[in-house]
Amino acid sequence: MPVDRSATPLAGSVREALRAYRMIAAMWIRSTMAYRASFAMTAFGNFAATALDFAAILLMFSQVDRLGGYSLPEVAFLYGLSGAAFGLADLAMGSMDRLGRRVRDGTLDTLLVRPVPVLAQVAADRFALRRLGRITQGLLVLGWAVAALDIAWSPLKVLLIPVTLLSGGAIFAAVFVAGAAFQFVAQDASEVQNSFTYGGNTLLQYPPTVFAKDLVRGVTFVLPLAFVNWLPALYVLGRPYPLDLPAWVAFTPPLVAAGCCALAGLAWRVGLRSYRSTGS
Repeated sequence: MPVDRSATPLAGSVREALRAYRMIAAMWIRSTMAYRASFAMTAFGNFAATALDFAAILLMFSQVDRLGGYSLPEVAFLYGLSGAAFGLADLAMGSMDRLGRRVRDGTLDTLLVRPVPVLAQVAADRFALRRLGRITQGLLVLGWAVAALDIAWSPLKVLLIPVTLLSGGAIFAAVFVAGAAFQFVAQDASEVQNSFTYGGNTLLQYPPTVFAKDLVRGVTFVLPLAFVNWLPALYVLGRPYPLDLPAWVAFTPPLVAAGCCALAGLAWRVGLRSYRSTGS
């Protein structure tokens, strides 16, 4: 008799988590859209605040022609890929940095008693649609860079861009989840988490040639943020890879993203099992 894999416990759990996430996020979206003018202003504010990062890059290029051997459109290409990928992860999982606060004040206990996966509840809590401003800004810079660059396009390079965006978003999402799992142990560690999420996004906005090789090795082999944009982007740009890596690594971001998500999920389960209620 054939096995209905959709009925396996893992598939059922994932389906239940996604359903719960959609319902909670939809509730917050309805709440947000009840005040549309406020939403428009906060989304524009998010757009403008993230645009300041690119304004800083423009100021640098007002004084130099190249940064680490890269032209402005090439740096903008890196910036757009990283910014849009991070924006996707921030939209979906940005609320994870509030977990430490929930652990400290005991409100996490209310999530544990509900018949819904805790990860879905924490991730969708206070779903902030205004974060679309960050995604929009990153995509606009990416679009300008693609138009300004003289790239020898091929079907493979065209396909690599959306794959890179989705894979980069998944890698950043895994970092959000792993950072939240760490907060089960170190309850006041949201800034440590932000150093790897927001800090990692800022790092990737610049070419790897401006950083020391030890740092490049760290974000390639330890915390694989280089797969968010550096490695696939350098293939599209026809640039040599850092650390003399082989050419095929440009196509591995989906595999790296899957591995990061699996490890983050394991860290989350370990952290959740170690949680002890405040008893208050």
